[in-house]
Amino acid sequence: MTITEAELASLTFGCELEYEGISQSAAARTVAETVGGTARYEGRHLSNWVVEMPDGRKWQIVSDGSLCGSSAEVVTPILRIADMDTLQKVVRAMRRARAKVNARTGLHVHVGAQGMSPAQIKNLVKTFYKQEELILKAAGTQPTRIARYTRKTDHAFVDKICRLRKPTMNAINLAWFGRYTPHPYHYDDHRYRALNLNNLWNDKGTVEFRYHEQSLNAGKIRAAVLLDLLIVLRAKMAKASSAKNPRPYSEASAKYDFRVFLLRLGAIGPYFKNPRKHLMANLPGSAAWKDGRHD
Repeated sequence: MTITEAELASLTFGCELEYEGISQSAAARTVAETVGGTARYEGRHLSNWVVEMPDGRKWQIVSDGSLCGSSAEVVTPILRIADMDTLQKVVRAMRRARAKVNARTGLHVHVGAQGMSPAQIKNLVKTFYKQEELILKAAGTQPTRIARYTRKTDHAFVDKICRLRKPTMNAINLAWFGRYTPHPYHYDDHRYRALNLNNLWNDKGTVEFRYHEQSLNAGKIRAAVLLDLLIVLRAKMAKASSAKNPRPYSEASAKYDFRVFLLRLGAIGPYFKNPRKHLMANLPGSAAWKDGRHD
């Protein structure tokens, strides 16, 4: 099954791009010059700047307590696949503006989940959990990030959600938080997962992927977003998913295993050629041979 651009276009997404070595005001001017908008300072609790595009959509440039020194978090408006070129232009402009990325800077990708059924959310959790070790290795997610801000999916939560024969959003909420929490606090600690479901119960209505390392390479940012869109599409299109026997990570076959996973997600053909290259770059082994080429 090959995923088409039209199918990707059915989804919305947004990114939080963290940078050091650049002030919020400089980042706001950089974004404004790139997207053709105007920048203004609004202050408030995150000392944020706003860049309004000609079509009315707004980029937010805010502070982030996990960053050090002169820093900025660039939060995109709601985007679609047609906006990918604009997102990449902003990434390239931030690089030219001498923004820096390091062990503290991350990339968070939100994918719109409005209209996803409880069964599809269940599919998403099971699909991600089964391949999580491989996904984190491919993303180069640092152990220090996994230990605190990007914790792995809780096995007990997966067990609970797998036992839901006819899942409801209330039942998923109870399994996720441990107690029914219809209006979670913005900074609720449950959000610190590689796959964060907190926003299903607030005005964002998204699932958040927090496992990506930040990059100044626009191609890597595109690849990261496409991977998350494909995972959500898989959850929406599959009749069912399995969380049994999570894939163990093997250095001997890692690149091959991830290539197979990408193909099963529908990342087939020239449109996905460059993203596949970026997504497999961190993994050892051969993409063509599971246990090395036999000559």
